[in-house]
Amino acid sequence: MTSEVENKPVICTESAKELVKELRASFATGKTKSYEWRLTQLNAMVKMMEEKEPQIVAALHDDLSKPELESSIYEIAMLKNSCRLAVKNMKHWMMPEKAKTSLVTFPSSAEIVSEPLGVVLVISAWNYPFLLSLDPIVGAIAAGNAIVLKPSEIAPATSLLLARLVAEYLDSSCIKVVEGAVPETAALLEQKWDKILYTGNGRVARIVMAAAAKHLTPVVMELGGKCPVIVDSDINLQVATRRIIAGKWGCNNGQACISPDYIITMKDYAQKLIDSFKCELERFYGKNPLESKDLSRIVNSNHFARLSKLLDEDKVSSKIVHGGERDKENLKITPTILLDVPRDSLIMNEEIFGPLLPVFLVDKVEDSFDVINSGTKPLAAYLFTNKKKLKEKFVATVSAGGLVINDTTVHVIYY
Repeated sequence: MTSEVENKPVICTESAKELVKELRASFATGKTKSYEWRLTQLNAMVKMMEEKEPQIVAALHDDLSKPELESSIYEIAMLKNSCRLAVKNMKHWMMPEKAKTSLVTFPSSAEIVSEPLGVVLVISAWNYPFLLSLDPIVGAIAAGNAIVLKPSEIAPATSLLLARLVAEYLDSSCIKVVEGAVPETAALLEQKWDKILYTGNGRVARIVMAAAAKHLTPVVMELGGKCPVIVDSDINLQVATRRIIAGKWGCNNGQACISPDYIITMKDYAQKLIDSFKCELERFYGKNPLESKDLSRIVNSNHFARLSKLLDEDKVSSKIVHGGERDKENLKITPTILLDVPRDSLIMNEEIFGPLLPVFLVDKVEDSFDVINSGTKPLAAYLFTNKKKLKEKFVATVSAGGLVINDTTVHVIYY
């Protein structure tokens, strides 16, 4: 294991340039292109998770107070699945694909050969700092690339651990970790990459895209959005409520890009829904959720202040019907439900990314589609109903990154 000083170099523009040059030289040797190298790295990543799971769980708890079960399932187990999927299919992915030729070139043959792009930059997020750092690297390794990972500085314990573990388990001549904050990220973005993978918010995404455009670098981005949940009245209310709770507060206390962001339901059904939430939330997190060990904390004071601002807006503060308790010192906010929030409020126009869940009211359930489509495209959208025609209209009318009917967030586990 290398030292902390070695794992945390000071990266300026010149040293970032040298880093990329070093990785290009390693890539030019051709070793990352071999099946054996790719297989070795993926197996080493699985071994790393099996041997270092307690340290990974501890780092996630330090950064976010994540419960051990959540860390094991949503970060470690999901990453293992990615590795195993890549190992299982990699030979097939690498095989040339036969292509048709025309009569003009008879008797020629042709094939499509997949090749690595080269040196890839991965900029990861803080909310699932282990999974979202290494999951893109699984694909980059399987494709035969050299890689630089820039973990999020907002999750410092996980960032430091990643630097140590990657250096210990993976090929450090081809896969490197750069820790740091904005200056280090800016220095890396000044370089020419063969692909950039970024997970995070739209504001930083624009900076990444602008930097990539200078070199015509292809970019893959996974951003957030306001993920709606439509709740119809012809459902098993207890089951629906529990599934929404699991997808909202059970996913890092709402700090997840696919967590339900707001609910849309009918005016004459809202109170039943609220009553069910109150009952089930107490079963999940007890009478004093601030003391619950099953709720992650808010990641830092800046995000705590951002969420407090959403709650304290004049037109919103009176709409709290459940929760709303805050512990600034420990960065905890209880599961909070707001009823009949105004359409023009901050909480209905900004991605919440936290434990607040506003409920927006409509006269009839079909009006929900207009509400959703009037905003930006969500990363995920959810519907709870037993009506076949409503399901069909939901799929036909709502455009989102993923659609789920009668559950939330489960689509991300289907590899």
